[in-house]
Amino acid sequence: MAIIITEINIYPIKSLGGISLKEAEVQDRGLQYDRRWVLADAENMFRTQRENEQMALIDVALSPEGLIVSHRKKAIAPLKVPFEPQTEDNQMITIWDDVMRGVRVSDEADAWFTEVLGNETYLYYQPDDSIRPTDPRYSITHEEHTSFADAYPLLIIGELSLDFLNAKLDEKMEMKRFRPNLVFSGGEPHDEDKFRYFSAGSARFAGVKLCARCVLTTINPETAKKGKEPLKTLATYRKDGNKILFGQNLLVVEKGKITVGDEIILEAE
Repeated sequence: MAIIITEINIYPIKSLGGISLKEAEVQDRGLQYDRRWVLADAENMFRTQRENEQMALIDVALSPEGLIVSHRKKAIAPLKVPFEPQTEDNQMITIWDDVMRGVRVSDEADAWFTEVLGNETYLYYQPDDSIRPTDPRYSITHEEHTSFADAYPLLIIGELSLDFLNAKLDEKMEMKRFRPNLVFSGGEPHDEDKFRYFSAGSARFAGVKLCARCVLTTINPETAKKGKEPLKTLATYRKDGNKILFGQNLLVVEKGKITVGDEIILEAE
């Protein structure tokens, strides 16, 4: 059975709502626009749903001029975020163990997010010349780099992996809970674990590390309510040491274009 891409997703502002695409440009650091923006506090530490689950209620859309950011519950006018920052305020932003340069987008964006989230918040953009290398332990060329994503340019998950999990859950979950960039049909549950080099469309990728999941997966993206699943159930069959694994992290080997419906061609080792 062919392995076919069924979803392409980007998350332009880290930890906010995703955007489903029919096609996407694969760039060095991941899909175009994916996690090129991040929210940070006054100490330049990145902010995510891990400490503020209300971020799940903020949606992001693409327009010809930039991003349109809106809140699903609060009566506040949408925020327009241009593709190019409106300030020259460069700051070093901390993402986990990495520190990378970001450019503050605008006073308007900072005011919008501060009002919506209730804490002093700033929006930053990663310019092209801000390079954040990926973990050298899982590198191929030692030149790979990424965006404001947790650690790698892309994440891939198979539909059957989610089906296998849902068969064990009392309440089924949608794939958006796991925030993958690529979703595919075909194969067997957790086949993505074994993906090494593969191509899709005109791009080429390498699977380098299984994705360790965190409490963010326990936040319902529709309601921002937190629970115990899916980590409680995944821990019964997807635990390795103290890590719970679901999905495969990818590096970009060759840039190109991918489209929903493209076949994933696995390469022999």
